[in-house]
Amino acid sequence: MSAFIPIYQPSLDGNEKKYVDECIDSSWISSKGKFIKLFEDEFAAFVGARHASSVSNGTVALQLALATLGIGKNDEVIVPSFTYIASVSTICHAGATPVFADSLSDTWQIDPEDVQKKITPRTRAIMAVHLYGHPCEMDPLVAIAKEHNLHLVEDCAEAFGSRYRGKHVGSFGSMATFSFYGNKTITTGEGGMVVTNNPALYDRCHHLKMHGLARNREYWHDALGFNFRMTNICAAIGLAQLERGEEKIAAKRDIAEWYTADLKDVPVTPHRESPHVVHSYWMYSILTQSPTLRDSLRDFLRNAGIETRPTFYPVHTMPMFSQERRHLPVAEDLGLRGINLPSWPGLTRDQVRSITSAIAAFFHQQHP
Repeated sequence: MSAFIPIYQPSLDGNEKKYVDECIDSSWISSKGKFIKLFEDEFAAFVGARHASSVSNGTVALQLALATLGIGKNDEVIVPSFTYIASVSTICHAGATPVFADSLSDTWQIDPEDVQKKITPRTRAIMAVHLYGHPCEMDPLVAIAKEHNLHLVEDCAEAFGSRYRGKHVGSFGSMATFSFYGNKTITTGEGGMVVTNNPALYDRCHHLKMHGLARNREYWHDALGFNFRMTNICAAIGLAQLERGEEKIAAKRDIAEWYTADLKDVPVTPHRESPHVVHSYWMYSILTQSPTLRDSLRDFLRNAGIETRPTFYPVHTMPMFSQERRHLPVAEDLGLRGINLPSWPGLTRDQVRSITSAIAAFFHQQHP
């Protein structure tokens, strides 16, 4: 058997160790230290936002954004069902109600027409999740939010480096969030970022993540806040990762081109890039012709030493939400037929050939 190929592994080949050693040598290892501000400022510049506030993970970034916007009880937030659970669980933890929208079959992103249909007098926000690195259709979503006076929250957890009509995702809505978990394009191990162009929202966001600490009075708290701070060590790793961000995105796009070229004659459908976007390909993903074929292909690849993941199961089908009968056909179809293939920036051309050859061998076995 050939060497095992994991679905993901982080690339730590820059200044990570140098910067972490500086944290340790200086004893600034907690939530104070120079790397916090450096990482926030450089990240904001990279994504084209005026303000960035670092947090301890991507899920609390969403929670903090919703809290900053005052979203809570009796509010509704429209969210794609085809997403990772954190997009939805944070809405519930805020006390609000998630309203599930279907996806577009070509981009796999939230369907603006379905969003329009789901708006009620209780709707306060739309959450646009840039799934697997492909941007949502932001022009219609921005127009809908403006028409109905709604907040637009961008969940960019998987979309570092993704652009819509030349603008980096995260710069369109009221607030946006990013994740730096170990399998993200840039990582801090655990970590996240909240970005906004609104200085008042930034001030409130920073205030809430610091336990609601008053600005001019020591140990006086004038709001119920959270401890969502990032450590200086995580920020040091993040800064080193960001220094090579463009290089990592370029590597991911090269890997996507290799996959697409190798699979052009194989009966799978890749998650393609729309003409007016830059797809950062956090995960290179394909659709098989049926759910049964998807599961058989994953078993075949596992036996060949190749790790894969299923695409996300639509959240509306999970036990917490399935009591209310809903049918979102595109989301359900994508969730049953999709596979994420190994996609980290250091993946080699030979490794991609090994993966695509195994996929081709599986289909040849099906139809010799």
